[in-house]
Amino acid sequence: MLRCRLAVVFGALLLATPSYAARCGGSFPAFVQSFSQEAAAAGIQQDVISQALGGVQQDGGVLAFDRRQRYTFNKTFEQYVATRVGSGRINGGRAMLQRHAALLSKIEQQYGVPRQILVAIWGLETDFGKGDMGKLPVFRVLTTLAHDCRRTDLFQGELLAALKILQRGDLRLNDMIGAYAGEIGQTQFLPSSYIKYGVDFDGDGHVDLRHSVPDVLASTANLLHSNGFKMGAPYGEGSANFEAMREWNRAVIYRKTIGYFADQLVGR
Repeated sequence: MLRCRLAVVFGALLLATPSYAARCGGSFPAFVQSFSQEAAAAGIQQDVISQALGGVQQDGGVLAFDRRQRYTFNKTFEQYVATRVGSGRINGGRAMLQRHAALLSKIEQQYGVPRQILVAIWGLETDFGKGDMGKLPVFRVLTTLAHDCRRTDLFQGELLAALKILQRGDLRLNDMIGAYAGEIGQTQFLPSSYIKYGVDFDGDGHVDLRHSVPDVLASTANLLHSNGFKMGAPYGEGSANFEAMREWNRAVIYRKTIGYFADQLVGR
């Protein structure tokens, strides 16, 4: 799912972001030092900065992966959906609907997003939390991409958001593991979305999108609700809800797959 997830990552990152002062390119240690000063000025505690960025190394593999991506889908909808939504995944999703029925009902009532949409996204992203959430240290990935001059402002913003996640205590450093653009958790939130839309739905005082199913599903619902998704309305291509899902993924083929999977889960 990592390659497909990049379509939403880089679509979202095209939006306007604040300008940062740390200079990209040049000496990597000098960049880290400059960014660390910015982070401190933005309210990140020094011990958090040291914990996250002390000794961080540039990752050439991340840059190589980034440069060879096209961030587009090169299959038809029929070809793509056949590889993503099979009988095993549909049966697994139906089992999740039953297992988490009470939780999903509460989330529907609070956020107005139907359960089948949430479970479809969850299944497509990480096979309901059982699949690949990424294996790369988030701070190494984001510092590498922030130092690269192609999208330095964008990734400096994500790096600062990742530091905020750590400072809030939502995740420990050894849980800050993700994919090739720093996506985190069971529905693969960018750090900025984690901060903006994350919900502590299990009431333990932390937004944990790696381990807490209530937090994962409620946060996903909050993202969609905050961008205009309406309960009971159609979500097929051309609908207002289909447009609301652009914040999740700007690719039409992926949003159509979410809708198709959701319909399969409820027998449509």
